Amino acid sequence: MKKHIIFILFILISTSIFSQVPKKSESVAVNGKYIYYEVYGKGKPLFLLHGYTLSSKSWLPYVKDFEKEYEVYLIDLTGHGKSDAFKEDLSIKSVAEDLNSLVQYLKLSKIKAIGFSFGGDILYQLALTNPPLIESMITIGAVGTWTVNDFPEYQKAFTFENRANFPWLLTSHGTDDKIKALMNQFKNYTVKITNEELQTIKPEVLIMIGDDDEGMDLEEVARVKKNLPKSDLWILPNVAHGAHEGETKGEFITKSKIFLSKK
Repeated sequence: MKKHIIFILFILISTSIFSQVPKKSESVAVNGKYIYYEVYGKGKPLFLLHGYTLSSKSWLPYVKDFEKEYEVYLIDLTGHGKSDAFKEDLSIKSVAEDLNSLVQYLKLSKIKAIGFSFGGDILYQLALTNPPLIESMITIGAVGTWTVNDFPEYQKAFTFENRANFPWLLTSHGTDDKIKALMNQFKNYTVKITNEELQTIKPEVLIMIGDDDEGMDLEEVARVKKNLPKSDLWILPNVAHGAHEGETKGEFITKSKIFLSKK
């Protein structure tokens, strides 16, 4: 299901980060750890979830595009950014449960959401954890089932010893302890969703992928599309993992707004 994870992050880190001032920001204790979030704009809640080893900072350049229509929530997912480092083995389900606990703290009954890569994986799990919560969601470079064990070259390259090759890590996470935990937990990155689980997912889903995303198995994409009750598939030609980035950003903003505004 994934994951041009090493190479796409080089693209992401080169994205210019706009100076934004949140109207609210705090760290909240949920499930024995602290989760950090920021809020911008006004309107219906829109969650923007980042990829693995990134942080909420990666979505800052998009805030201005959504904040006039939505109350935008940028969240440092468990183990990332200003949230607490991983204290246990990485579990997509556990991260989704932490996010759901944050939602409960915020007293939100309905949200819309966009998730890139890891963030998209979390959204599928969140839709299973709290079925009524998500009205509609967009997943980018994330669909169904994936395990890092299918990509040994990623595991070999993406280690704490090689951290100097990935300069965004210090910018996003600040300390060697947090970076080490992230990179060590990469070996545990596994997510699986059955046909039966997909068939229970309630929100309308836009599955967005680049056709050059080498981690996206088209058979898996077809399986997920077939079993999701309400879904659209958008495949971008000659585009890799970060299908919402670079030259395709404008088109992504336009189409995502149209999709999310559906009644």
